[in-house]
Amino acid sequence: MKPLTSRFCFLLASAFTSVYASSDSSGSGELAPCVARSPTTGLYYDLNALHVQPLPSDEKSRKYMRDESWHAKGYDYNANFTLNVCGPVVENITDVVGIEEERWQNVSAYYQTNGKTYSIGQQSSDPFFRGRKLVMNYTDGSPCDDEGSHNKSTIISFLCDRDVTTSTPIFSFVGTMDQCTYFFEVRSSAACGGYGHNPAGQGLSPGGVFGIIALIAVAAYLVGGCAYQRTVMHQRGWRQCPNYSLWAGIVDFLKDMAIICLSSLGRFFNFKRSTTNRASAGADGLQHGQFAGNRRRDVDAENRLIDQLDEEWDD
Repeated sequence: MKPLTSRFCFLLASAFTSVYASSDSSGSGELAPCVARSPTTGLYYDLNALHVQPLPSDEKSRKYMRDESWHAKGYDYNANFTLNVCGPVVENITDVVGIEEERWQNVSAYYQTNGKTYSIGQQSSDPFFRGRKLVMNYTDGSPCDDEGSHNKSTIISFLCDRDVTTSTPIFSFVGTMDQCTYFFEVRSSAACGGYGHNPAGQGLSPGGVFGIIALIAVAAYLVGGCAYQRTVMHQRGWRQCPNYSLWAGIVDFLKDMAIICLSSLGRFFNFKRSTTNRASAGADGLQHGQFAGNRRRDVDAENRLIDQLDEEWDD
C-alpha cells in the first residue's frame, strides 16, 4: 500500500514539474521591465520597488513619494554617488561631462566633483544573473579619459536582505580600479525573489503552488485509500472509499438538516396561510351576523305592524 501511494505522488509531481518547465522554456525571453528570473532556482526577482518614480505635478500625491534618488557614500573616493534602479535619476542634472544634452535626462548614476557632473551610466531596465549573482549594468557614461576611447560604466550587485524593506534599501560603493568602472552593492528584500506571475503569464503564485500541493494530497488520499480498502479490507462498491462510514455519516447529517429546513419552511408557509384563512372567515362571519341581526329586526317590526292593524280592525 505505501509503495503504491508513494509511486502515485512521484508520478504526479514529475508530471507537474515537466509541464511547468515546458511552459517556462516556451517564453523565457519575455519578462517585464526590471524583472529577472534565476536560471537555477526559477525564482522571479522584481526590482521595480527600488525604482524612484519622477514626482507628479499633483501636490497632494507628491507628499507621499520620495523626492530624490538613492545615495551611496564614496568614502576615500572623495565624491558621493547618486543612483536610481531601472530608470534615470529624478534630479535635474545639467552640464554632464561628455554627454549630449538630449541624453542628460537618461543618466541613471552620476557623481559630482570639482563643480563637474560625471555620468557613470545611462538608463537600463534589464537586470540579469551572472551565475548566482543578480546584477545590473549601466554603460555609456562620461569618457574615462581625455581621448574618449572608453566610457564610465556601473555594475550593481543586488543582495537579499529580508531585514531591509524595499523603501529603505542600502546602497554601498564597493570601489573602482581604474575610475572607469564602478562597483556597487544593494541590500534589500526586493532582491530575495519569489514565485509569481509576470505579464507573459509565466510562473505560479503562492496560491497556485498551494493548490497543486493540495490536489496531489487529495489524489494520493483517494487512490491510496481505495486501494487499501479493496485489497486489504476486501470492500466493494462505495465502501471502497477511504473512511466510508465518516463520509456516509456526513451525507446523512446533511440530508437530515435539509429535511428539517424544508419542513420548517413548509410549516411557516402553512401557518401564514391558515392565519389568512381565519381572518377572512372571521370577516365573513361578522358580515353574516350583521345580516342576520338586521333581518331579525325587520321581522319583529312587521309583526308589531300586523298586531297593530289587527287591534284597529277589532275596534
